[in-house]
Amino acid sequence: MSNEELKNKILAICPDAEVTEGKQFLNARVPGNKLHEVALKLRDSKDLAFDYLTCLTGADFPEYMTVIYHLESTLYRHMMVLRANTADRENPVLDTVSDIWATADFHEREVYDLLGVRFANHPDLRRLLLWEGWGYPLRKDYVDEVRIVDR
Repeated sequence: MSNEELKNKILAICPDAEVTEGKQFLNARVPGNKLHEVALKLRDSKDLAFDYLTCLTGADFPEYMTVIYHLESTLYRHMMVLRANTADRENPVLDTVSDIWATADFHEREVYDLLGVRFANHPDLRRLLLWEGWGYPLRKDYVDEVRIVDR
């Protein structure tokens, strides 16, 4: 499937998505409140069949957090990048996709642990690497006077 066909199918699922062609993959940014619905349709669509989440990570921006999902169809061998922004930066929340792709479970826990993004309805959202009270060291405003982590 060409990127143009893929783009049209994504826009049919989510008309308010922003879809651009990157150097490697098609990129789609969807509203955070539609993430779960869009992700489910991307997986379940017979034409798309994005059945494999290869990577999930987060990024800190001045007014919001972004979570980035790298998706692949093992049936059709096409790939894409899905992005969703949180509504704000101080209380970043998105719906979990761990019920759609099992690989999201630990990836979401890592994003929570390092950036503080909470994933609503996650079955076991707890710190993965650090202990409670540590803070979120990948946030740009992170300061750790006690442990002397310098940016």
